[in-house]
Amino acid sequence: MNDMHAEHASTSRKETGTRKKKSNAAFLVFIGIWILLIGGGLLGAKLYTDKMQRDMTADIQRQTSAQIADMQKAYDGRLAAMESTYAGEITLLKEKIDALNELLTFTKDNADTKTDNSNKLYTQLNEVKKQLNELKKSLDVLK
Repeated sequence: MNDMHAEHASTSRKETGTRKKKSNAAFLVFIGIWILLIGGGLLGAKLYTDKMQRDMTADIQRQTSAQIADMQKAYDGRLAAMESTYAGEITLLKEKIDALNELLTFTKDNADTKTDNSNKLYTQLNEVKKQLNELKKSLDVLK
């Protein structure tokens, strides 16, 4: 009986040893699977955030480009309106200058004692020329 009891004890020790080895191996497999799951989750989160960042950057870039284009159109429109306004004013001033030149020429031809009038006209002509030059400068600055 002792022999049987000794065999049973040694068999039981072998089973316990293999159980421990099996449970250690199962535990290591379990930990390995969890590490793979956590790593896969982290990798997936990283890829998703990178994709979202690229999408948001592209969207912001599109919006910015559209706003810049709108602002450029508005600026060009205002600049064209100002140029046409200044061109009209310059044309009117040129007509006034031509009329004053004709009047000045006429007064010079008839200048016996009327030199005061021609001086006034000449002064007015110079003032109009100064205004014309200022308008041209303003137009150049706008361009």
